[in-house]
Amino acid sequence: MTYYPFEVIGADRPARWLVTCDHAANTVPDFVSGGDLGVAPEDMARHIAYDIGAAGLARALAEALDATAILSNFSRLVIDPNRGEDDPTLLMKLYDGTIIPGNRYADEAEREARLNALYRPYHTALAELCARRADTVVVSVHSFTPQFKGRAPRPWHVGLLYAADTRLAKPFLELLKAEPDLCVGDNQPYSGHLPGDSIARHAIAYERPNILIELRNDLIATEAEQVAWAQRLAPMMVQAAEIANV
Repeated sequence: MTYYPFEVIGADRPARWLVTCDHAANTVPDFVSGGDLGVAPEDMARHIAYDIGAAGLARALAEALDATAILSNFSRLVIDPNRGEDDPTLLMKLYDGTIIPGNRYADEAEREARLNALYRPYHTALAELCARRADTVVVSVHSFTPQFKGRAPRPWHVGLLYAADTRLAKPFLELLKAEPDLCVGDNQPYSGHLPGDSIARHAIAYERPNILIELRNDLIATEAEQVAWAQRLAPMMVQAAEIANV
């Protein structure tokens, strides 16, 4: 059976929005360490291997926006598509207390093989989707764990990450903060973007308006929750774009 490193949904949908999900799957392809990184199944089901609930949210958000979506089909532990090629965490050896044996001795040849088979095809497809029209808006969908091992619980329901380009992030952030039932993270649970990450590479480098949204993964565990959040967020994104006049 042919393996594809990404999935494109709704390629013929008319909206200018492009929904991306870099960490959609916890798949380890057979050609990577025989399909097993040596990580226990219960750890492969945790946030360390993928963004739990993000794939379903991305699909539902793309449907709500009548937009195209692209989702990765390999675990972030195999190779992280939301990192630059020169990032030292591209192949993680330790994450939230879990050792990744399949990456411990991965050499330059193995790194290049994973780049060529997974990372680069995903980014090539993403670049082609972004370039289909001049007014593309990139929406990057992620989720975060409620608590890292040994650290304080994270109170935020939803967070927005941004760096230099705040055109959409600022009005969207204000719309979220106006919701009385939400604890909203302003550049939380992480700060801004990393050099060479997906938003930097496909949005900021081309001055495309963009949003990077993080949902706490216990809030989008079911399809019903994913759809509900998508239907809540999509109109706010459209309104933010109107406010920003982008």
